[in-house]
Amino acid sequence: MRRIKQLTLTAATTALLFGCGGTAPLISTPIENIDRTPLKVSELTETEKHNWGHLDLVKDTIPGMSVDKAYAELLKRKKGAKVIVAVIDSGIDIDHEDLQANIWTNTDEKPNNGIDDDKNGYIDDVHGWNFLGDGHDEQLEFIRILAKGDTSQPDYARAKAEYDEEYPKWTQRKTQYEGIYQQVKTAHETLIQHFGTKDYTKKQVNAITTEDQALSQAQQIAQYMYSNGIDTMTEASEELKSALTNITERLNILLNKEFKGRVNGDNPDDLSTKYYGNGNVKPVKKEESHGTHVAGIIAAVRNNGKGANGVANNVKIMSIRTVPNGDEYDKDVALAIRYAVDNGASIINGSFGKSFSPHSDWVRDAIAYASQKDVIFVHAAGNDSKNVDVEPNFPDDNINGKEVSNTYIRVGALAPKYGSSLLATFSNYGKANVDVFAPGDSVYSTTPENEYDTKGGTSMAAPAVAGVAALIRSYYPTLSAAKVKQIIMDSGLPITTKVVVGGNTDDIQAFANVVKSGKIVNAYNALVMAGKMAQ
Repeated sequence: MRRIKQLTLTAATTALLFGCGGTAPLISTPIENIDRTPLKVSELTETEKHNWGHLDLVKDTIPGMSVDKAYAELLKRKKGAKVIVAVIDSGIDIDHEDLQANIWTNTDEKPNNGIDDDKNGYIDDVHGWNFLGDGHDEQLEFIRILAKGDTSQPDYARAKAEYDEEYPKWTQRKTQYEGIYQQVKTAHETLIQHFGTKDYTKKQVNAITTEDQALSQAQQIAQYMYSNGIDTMTEASEELKSALTNITERLNILLNKEFKGRVNGDNPDDLSTKYYGNGNVKPVKKEESHGTHVAGIIAAVRNNGKGANGVANNVKIMSIRTVPNGDEYDKDVALAIRYAVDNGASIINGSFGKSFSPHSDWVRDAIAYASQKDVIFVHAAGNDSKNVDVEPNFPDDNINGKEVSNTYIRVGALAPKYGSSLLATFSNYGKANVDVFAPGDSVYSTTPENEYDTKGGTSMAAPAVAGVAALIRSYYPTLSAAKVKQIIMDSGLPITTKVVVGGNTDDIQAFANVVKSGKIVNAYNALVMAGKMAQ
């Protein structure tokens, strides 16, 4: 996933832009098989919104993973072993109130002494490693390919085609946003002048009677925004301004062939140099909240009265800062996977991805290495509403369909509503290359500086599955990584309903057509099956 801010606009601003011109013994517990489930007809409560991924489809009619049920019925009197989960991401706020207790510490390394105490090649890697150094912004991979100017590169033609489509699209979109933003801003200023306050109400706007053309136009724009879910014109103006900032960033950095982002002094095309970066695993900027959010989904301290509950309760999170604002480098990802494996992680979460990967073999070799070392790699399927059986999404674990790992799990995202809208509209899918689906849309979790927020993406679905894998490895440590993957796939809930695919209401398919297992992940069932298999 590209670590860039998404343009999540309300219906009103979207329409303006595009539409108006301008736990008992486990072995004795049966596995539930859901094929007839009532639809959730009421809106989710605030409590449900903050915890929907942990709820139970039968009890709550919400397609969560039955995590709370697993703790209440299966794990209540059990004690598990500690499991290290590596989070390869944008960095983690390791001092967060809801994460600090569950952060991995390399006890063989003495903090801040400038010495590689454990002789692993990384100096002062107390809580993980930062391959980005002080870097934050990077181009997208296909822009880096074009910037090199080597037309003989295998992906050059595809990269150029992508650029020729993307750059004009975002340039035009910027012009459109600027026009709409100016309309909304002018209307807001006109209404402020009319009412003498910025806190005017919908009722006041609707009551305006005037022959003044400017005021009448301002009223019409405000009424249109209200009718599409915007509460105030201040909100509309701020939302459009933020979106315009994001588009400008995309053009100036992500799609800019002249941008120079690599600041750690390392050559990303030379795999022989490995020990670059530093031991600061925290985000460089507060805005780099992605990794902290992912970590909280896996391991936010449960039931401590703070903002969120993680899926797993016996986890230590290893932070490996690798993913910038833009596309990650293959070299950094390959080395991050190997670092995680060599330093004790039994599960790796990779909530990132891209469509171009010049050194995909380096990453694939690292995934195979993880598999050989009995480590699970959980990867987000991507947020392009695409079929990854047809269009590439990296990193992957296969060459022309032949898998190099039996411990790689690719995860698509679910929305919090059972039925035809079960698949998150943005989620990638694929009968051959997406293994399971898990809660990923509108997920509440930790963000830097002791804050919390709701985010959506397959980036959120992957750590949900990593958390389930951690539960299994914690309570049934004798099971191999390959068996844990098979349990997660086999124990899920089979979905028999047809679903809207890729957000396209003209594309409705059987759920089994878009995912290898035909199932959504279920922690309760997974632990039941793990208990039987461990016997």
